[in-house]
Amino acid sequence: MYSKDYLAKTLKRINGKGYKAYKDIQGSYDFKEFQLYIDYVQGDPFASPSRLRVRVPQERGQIPQELFSSKMRRVALEDYLTRQFSRGINTVIKRSRGTGKSGMIFIDSCGQEILERTSMVVNSHYIEARISMGLPARGRKVLSNEAADMFFKELPKIVDISLLYSSLEGEKVKNHVEINEDQDFIRRELERLGLVSFIRNNSLLPRRSGISDLPMTGEGVVPFVSPPELEVQLEVPNAGRIKGMGIPEGITLVVGGGYHGKSTLLRAVERGVYNHIPRDGREYVVTREDAVKIRAEDGRRVEKVNISPFINNLPFGKDTVEFSTDEASGSTSQAANIMEALELGGRVLLLDEDTSATNFMIRDVRMQSLVAKDKEPITPFIDKVKLLKEDLKVSSILVLGGSGDYFDAADNVIMMDEYKVREVTERAREISSRYPTERKEEGGKNFGALASRVPLQKGLDPVKGRKVKISAKGLNTIQFGRQEVDLSLVEQLVDISQTRAVGDILYLSVNFIDGKRTLAEIIELVLRQIEKEGLDLISPFKGQHPGEYALPRKYEIAAAFNRLRSFCVK
Repeated sequence: MYSKDYLAKTLKRINGKGYKAYKDIQGSYDFKEFQLYIDYVQGDPFASPSRLRVRVPQERGQIPQELFSSKMRRVALEDYLTRQFSRGINTVIKRSRGTGKSGMIFIDSCGQEILERTSMVVNSHYIEARISMGLPARGRKVLSNEAADMFFKELPKIVDISLLYSSLEGEKVKNHVEINEDQDFIRRELERLGLVSFIRNNSLLPRRSGISDLPMTGEGVVPFVSPPELEVQLEVPNAGRIKGMGIPEGITLVVGGGYHGKSTLLRAVERGVYNHIPRDGREYVVTREDAVKIRAEDGRRVEKVNISPFINNLPFGKDTVEFSTDEASGSTSQAANIMEALELGGRVLLLDEDTSATNFMIRDVRMQSLVAKDKEPITPFIDKVKLLKEDLKVSSILVLGGSGDYFDAADNVIMMDEYKVREVTERAREISSRYPTERKEEGGKNFGALASRVPLQKGLDPVKGRKVKISAKGLNTIQFGRQEVDLSLVEQLVDISQTRAVGDILYLSVNFIDGKRTLAEIIELVLRQIEKEGLDLISPFKGQHPGEYALPRKYEIAAAFNRLRSFCVK
């Protein structure tokens, strides 16, 4: 390990030289207060920034052991320190320093969720921030004086205000860690309690806008309050006794007029598969991890999915036991999305009438009378939802505004009225008795068969030209070789760093494809190896820190496989 004086001398020597002279600074340096590892140096001021690690010994950092004594606590602490480091960058860094990304320092950005990330590492020996830096240049000439200011003035200041416990607000750090721990505790308890989701009283569910995940503030925001019939009380490790609405297993309908909060409630539930930061408003909205949002997705590719429980007898004898298409319709895509979720172990389905195919959700008595069942390939969800519960123990939460026929299938009905929640199950049953639908059930005696698919290595080639090309193009798109994987309608993918991870997990998964293992088994093996060795494992760039990954769920990994247009299974 070199001294920081050696770095200063090297920077002075290369001043004014061509940009590639920066390669001379690659290596590790002892700054006394911290160690600096320059893992990768960019070859051009417009290229991806250089990758660095800043490591502070715990003797100096002094982070209390109790804040990272378990995995869930460590994940929350690393999340907090990542956010603190980002604030430090915004406070300290002088932005404009020349060409391209010159003078910029980056650390992975965080949203409202607390996710397992690679941007920060905390253990009993050190605290390590994984960052990127745009090394300063004018044109393509080294500006080493500007670089020296970044290394010797600004970076130490950022370290001092973000990675030393003495500079942090201890109560805020503790609260961040404890809220994460409480949410994990509740999620583990839900199945034991016979619940699929919990929403604490006084949660703030509405978001600021359609493009902002920040909580809505100001007048008119209605805090969530559970109806008495569904209120449960939980004892959690840090917040103590809390009360809120427990959504039971089974079939739950969320009804109400337009703009009264139905979809807002469902969006909070679907995001409840992740933990949230303090003051998000949803930090005690917790949903079981096996909950999957289902919607129609016109135009997506489907590869040999058994959609026969929902769709049969297609014209011209098209197979629905191993159904494949390059351009799925609304109904076939929604059927495929359900079957793919069940294939991966999903046991809670979340559906919103607004984003569902109408003919997939319901066929009323008049349509049944006009179009005979033997002429209608689709068995609507209304006729399978109870069989899902009875045969497979799968619960469903459905947002509905236009189909009261679902009252007959529901175990629980809640109504949203100006963002206030009412329990109206008995009222819905009275209405069902008074106004029978007379529609015929078309679901048969059983839900139908679930099929496991075995992926083939064919079609999983990420090479473009002569190089492996895998990257996230925003939250919703993965560049995988010559293809783009569209994830724009995979609604529980919440962070671009998850998208990056999904792309590289696809590539890593090839090592586990042997023509025998199912897709579910392959994804489980990869996630088990990540659990054992860390998320760094998936990085294809050995010797460089992978500081921009966040752990995705298995359902979103599978969604990427299923939307890769060259994906092949047997």
